Amino acid sequence: MMYKVSMKAARINADLTLIEAADKIGVSISTVKNWEAKKTFPNQPMIEKICEVYSVPYDMLKFF
Repeated sequence: MMYKVSMKAARINADLTLIEAADKIGVSISTVKNWEAKKTFPNQPMIEKICEVYSVPYDMLKFF
């Protein structure tokens, strides 16, 4: 069974700060913060980029 992890946990597991994650994904720090706080949600192309940057499979990320 594969456990799902939050966006914040995935970022921390990837050893990235908010600044580093935002830079690598190509968005603002506030965008990453909003995703992590579940205020907004990334679109499909962004989800693919997040998975690539955080080195996690899509089905491991918890968005809700």
